[in-house]
This record gives sequence, C-alpha cells and structure tokens, in this order.
Amino acid sequence: MSYIRPAGLQDLPGAYRVCLQTADAGADGSVLYENPDLLGHVYVGPYLVGQPDFAFVIADNHGVAGYVLGAADTRRFEAWQERDWWPSLREQYPLTGGATLDDELISHLHSPVHSPDAVAERYPAHLHIDLLPRVQGTGFGRTMLETLFDALRARGVHSIHLDVGEDNHNAIAFYRHLGFVEVARGTDSVYLGKELS
Repeated sequence: MSYIRPAGLQDLPGAYRVCLQTADAGADGSVLYENPDLLGHVYVGPYLVGQPDFAFVIADNHGVAGYVLGAADTRRFEAWQERDWWPSLREQYPLTGGATLDDELISHLHSPVHSPDAVAERYPAHLHIDLLPRVQGTGFGRTMLETLFDALRARGVHSIHLDVGEDNHNAIAFYRHLGFVEVARGTDSVYLGKELS
C-alpha cells in the first residue's frame, strides 16, 4: 500500500534513487550516469535539507516510490544553495572539462542554472516531482502536487513554476491538465507556471 508523508533525511537514498530512475525523460536513466549520486545532489538533496517543510514522498513496502520537492522562494533558496550546499560539492567534484552527462552535472554544481528573472518574479516558488512507474497513473502525482500546494498556500505563497525538458511530452501534458501554462523557454526546456490562489 502506498501513502504520502513528509520527507525526512532518512529518505535521501530512496529519493536519490527515484531521481536517477526517472532521469531519462521519465524513464530509467541509471545507465546514462557513471556516478549515481550526482543527479540527486542537484535535484533532491538541497530540497530535503534546505526546504524540508515542502518535501513529500510516496512510500510503500518497497521504499520511496516518488517525491515532490518545493522551494517557497526560488531566489532565497538559490542564495542558500550558494552559501550552504554547493561549496562542499564543488570541493568534492572539481570541474573536469569533459563532455559526459556526469561532467555536465559537475558543471551545474559550479555554475547552477537559475530560473529566468521574469519567471521567478511572477512565480516565486518552484518544484520538482518524480514518480516511479509503479505509482504512475494512480492519481498520486496530482495528490502530491496538491499536498505541496496546500503547504505553500499556508505560508502565503501565491504562485509556483517548474521547468521540464521540452522532449518530456507526457509530463508537459500532465502539468497543463493541472492548470500550468507555458511562461518561458530555456535552452532545451519549458518553464510552466501556475497561480495557487
């Protein structure tokens, strides 16, 4: 039986695993990365550590099956990452100049991609959500997002954004169905925003 609960630090290994196993436009990306932790260092760890009030997981008897992670104020969160999250990772993973996917993630540790100003100003919160296949299509995605939205509304947050790979058509359709609209384009991604009020 699956259920949603607040995430804790004990969920880091399971959430990192979910991140990796959904990294290929929603499919398992395990074979694409030599270091299985790098994705989690970028997309999971800082949220569980730095924004625990907005981190939720789906758990079942096999472990963590999905998560939704949010930051209430994107610019404030980015400043926290710069001060408290990235420095030790930059020391552990020096720039290589290589061209593998691992090298790209290491470059991200040193030069993080920030949401465009126009997006972060109008939609200050942001989120990441990933679900393993065993809980996809069950309604948990919508329920997890509503759980996050409720937590953000309780803190007075009025709008939220996310970015998704432009080739991840299923995810884009899912977000549009939930009321997200396109607000900007990145190099190979689409920024979607939603009013929470």
